[in-house]
Amino acid sequence: MRKTYLTGLIFCLSIVWGGSQGYPGSFLRMGASARSMGMGSGFSAEIDHGFPAYHNPASLVFLKSREIGFSHHFLPLSRRFNSTSFSTALPPTAALGLAWVSSGTDKIDGRTSSGQHTQYLSTAEDAVFFTFAQKLTSWFSLGINIKILRHQLPMNTGSLTGKGTGFDMAVFVHTEKKANLAFMIQDINSRYHWNTDGFFDKNTRQYVEYFPTIYRLGTTFYYNDIYFAGDLGIITADESVQGYSFRLGAEYTFRDKYYLRAGFGNGRIAVGAGLDWSFLKLDDAHLDYAFVLEAPAGLAHVFTYAFSF
Repeated sequence: MRKTYLTGLIFCLSIVWGGSQGYPGSFLRMGASARSMGMGSGFSAEIDHGFPAYHNPASLVFLKSREIGFSHHFLPLSRRFNSTSFSTALPPTAALGLAWVSSGTDKIDGRTSSGQHTQYLSTAEDAVFFTFAQKLTSWFSLGINIKILRHQLPMNTGSLTGKGTGFDMAVFVHTEKKANLAFMIQDINSRYHWNTDGFFDKNTRQYVEYFPTIYRLGTTFYYNDIYFAGDLGIITADESVQGYSFRLGAEYTFRDKYYLRAGFGNGRIAVGAGLDWSFLKLDDAHLDYAFVLEAPAGLAHVFTYAFSF
């Protein structure tokens, strides 16, 4: 029998990965790097080491060198989340980026309609980012992400796959004192196309799931030697406002190489720490950790390594 009942699948897919509960593409709204998540993920106006395009594609032009970043999340409930990113300048005033974000859930109990166990299944969501940014003045830039999207749902007789594309567009105002401003529109026309032909009945069915579009306004600033980063968001879907988001975090630096962080965003409270050290050049390597409390799922540990060259 082709129709499959997956015990636990609906529960796993309904867990909020970050904001916009109940809408597809939530894995793209949870955050990527340990530094950003340790500060609440409100990095719309921050240049994140190794992962700038994820938060704001326009920020790439302000990188001082090429960067590679790797991030791994240790998550409860058999979930997984990994990301990697590469960014480079395109002289004289542009920049390019390539990134991959992957998430999923394993050990899903697959059963037939009669309740018989078949196998343990997995579900996965992936996004590949192609980024271009252009500096218009020494302090102002524009950027765009083109995203290739894929969502695979497991079935006892195969897998059901949704595919699609999407876009992010952003502007970035950069100052030497790091009092940055930014505006970003996330997931413009991002969507999954599904074709369920052959899975549930003999009739071909095609439909489209649209991601919510989020408008974010962000800033960064120093106050009493504490660095703050945050943003405000308006979440829209189905041609109406579905909600709002507020994300804010702080970072304290000591001895110019060590960092302590705390923040709130995407329904999570987090703390973190970081370290800069010299690998091939002065301060060219960055290691970050975040301890994230996400109710009701539990605790998450996030590690990120970024390298400049």
